[in-house]
Amino acid sequence: MLNNIGPAGLLLIAIVVLVLFGRGKIASLMGEVGKGITAFKRGVKDSTEEIENASTTADGSAARDVTPGRDAARERDNV
Repeated sequence: MLNNIGPAGLLLIAIVVLVLFGRGKIASLMGEVGKGITAFKRGVKDSTEEIENASTTADGSAARDVTPGRDAARERDNV
């Protein structure tokens, strides 16, 4: 159904939305969407920095990887 919408159909939908909601309401809505995207990007950036900062321990050394290797997985499967 959505495959058949062409440029003329999109223009018609835009005109109907503009008539129903008005220019001011659409502009304020788009402003809110922009603020939401900005807040999302800031949150992702902050959480990435937080994860990077948490990877060092209290004494400043890097965190030790304790993921079991292939040998541990083979031993577990053989048991």
